[in-house]
Amino acid sequence: MRITVVGATGMVGSRVVREALDRGHDVTAIFRSRRPAALPPEVIAARGDAADADLMKSLFTDADTVVGATRPAPGAESTVTATTLALLDAAAATGIRILLVGGSAPLRSPSGGLVLDDPRYVPSAVRDIAAASAAQLDVCRTHPADWVYLSPPALLEPGVRTGGYRRGGATLVVAPDGSSRISAEDLAVAVVDEVERPGGGRHFTVGY
Repeated sequence: MRITVVGATGMVGSRVVREALDRGHDVTAIFRSRRPAALPPEVIAARGDAADADLMKSLFTDADTVVGATRPAPGAESTVTATTLALLDAAAATGIRILLVGGSAPLRSPSGGLVLDDPRYVPSAVRDIAAASAAQLDVCRTHPADWVYLSPPALLEPGVRTGGYRRGGATLVVAPDGSSRISAEDLAVAVVDEVERPGGGRHFTVGY
């Protein structure tokens, strides 16, 4: 497949690029600033602002699917909805399916209510970016593009690729001890699995 990854140099995007390449896919990597040295040489590299819908449209044209793995800089959380809308508009204009990696905030908490409002999973220090991910999903829900939204678990950080995870719907996936986590490497496994074999449903989550 031809997979275009937007936000290809971030924690999630870089691992999606590596996972897709390792499975034999052709990857176009879109990044905001100059090409980093760590970007694999076998990708097609393209510099571009994800909030520029016209530019994204031109970069999506040859893709079979797009993965949006952008994340705002601290303090720029208010840009998330505009960037998401631009990506969705570009995907709709080209007729290409887009998988957006968002946040856990719009999931249901195991104790009821939204994860956004559960301080066990969303401490005050990260509430702004969590709220932005909830708004991001709201933008998706009203857009005609062919989209799917992946909510990571509460804790997402670099780690080990095990190749294993549990898939859930709109409720946070938690371990028996109440924790909710996955490595960025295994989230990338879940992303490419969904790209290769869509699991049904427009909003899903994963976790250990």
